[in-house]
Amino acid sequence: MRIISFLSSKIGEMTEKFSNLPKSYIERSYKQVFWRNPRGYPQYPKKEIARKHYQFSTERPWTFKFQHQNMTRRKRKLLEPILEWSFFKGDRVEIMAGRDKGKHGIISHIYQERNWVIVEGLNTYLKTIGATKTYPGAAVQWELPLNVTEHVKLVDPETLAATDIEWRFTEEGEKVRVSKATSRIIPIPKQAFETYDYKSKNSYVENPTKDTKSNVISEISFKPELKTFEMDIMDKMGIKEDRVPAKTFWY
Repeated sequence: MRIISFLSSKIGEMTEKFSNLPKSYIERSYKQVFWRNPRGYPQYPKKEIARKHYQFSTERPWTFKFQHQNMTRRKRKLLEPILEWSFFKGDRVEIMAGRDKGKHGIISHIYQERNWVIVEGLNTYLKTIGATKTYPGAAVQWELPLNVTEHVKLVDPETLAATDIEWRFTEEGEKVRVSKATSRIIPIPKQAFETYDYKSKNSYVENPTKDTKSNVISEISFKPELKTFEMDIMDKMGIKEDRVPAKTFWY
């Protein structure tokens, strides 16, 4: 079995879809640059020294907590790579190890960078918060992540038992998950398409302060022309340049 380190500079596809943010923005958010050459000077090449590997956890890469966790070096751990991700938010899975072994639950969060999923209401522990000298605090049930390669399996919708799956194509060319035990198709739940901003695309309400209206997306709002900024301003304001520029010489 081939294993690699989970310390990586790439984010998972599921994380990018959940964020509903451009990939370039997410990379700028968690990127830590220690030093770079001054910009705008042709004598300096584009060079920078930045962190190459990052510690991924249950904190999303675009948050401040993620940056704080990566300020110090940590020991590398090993992770089995998954070439084709098969678990989605809303899937019913069975716990295969631990004190909740044999129980069924619904996946509520996915952390693809660590092969982690969080199953709602399972694999929990009690965490005390708000404790002081005069107040004992409150006990909160906290869900711990589970590894998809060892701790969980999808549930066959026909037998309601844990099963391995494989990806196949239907006669219409659609890629689907199929149970190896019964050859039953396991559909992708609707919760898998939820993002940080909305439950579904149809229910999303446009914000006039930050969103481009859908009726103007297809319109061409910019016409490229071979002009400088000064030439464009002069044409719009009706300014004509009649002066003859002085000759310049380069040595």
